[in-house]
Amino acid sequence: MDVSAATLWWVIAGLLVAVELASGTFYLLMLSLGAVAGALSAHAGAGLTTQIVVAALTGGGATAAWHFKRASSPRSAPAESNADVLLDIGQTLQVDAWGADGSARVPYRGAAWSVRFVGPGAPAPGLHRIVSVHGSQLSVTPASPS
Repeated sequence: MDVSAATLWWVIAGLLVAVELASGTFYLLMLSLGAVAGALSAHAGAGLTTQIVVAALTGGGATAAWHFKRASSPRSAPAESNADVLLDIGQTLQVDAWGADGSARVPYRGAAWSVRFVGPGAPAPGLHRIVSVHGSQLSVTPASPS
């Protein structure tokens, strides 16, 4: 049984996709694009050296392009201060009194929460906005008047 070069490239592309599905490494999809380019060049009748060069340039170029795209895109906020992760971020609560250490206990969502002041200046009683959550402790800053 004689297996063509194009078939080998398609098998390599399929294996790379399967490994990507098992590992979640998106870069393997870029390398599989290189294998697809190698298969297409084999179908076009190119020699083995040309197939390898086309596959390497396409896979390497796609990998580099994806890397630079990810590096240039903004990073999301850490989970403890990301409103997409914690729905409490941005909510307001009333603090009636602060302790000397800048902490307080306040009722919030039906329970008593520990609150830590992280805003500018000294903590003062009033309406505060939640900026991050660390376990059962809320970090707050003064809420700007709306």
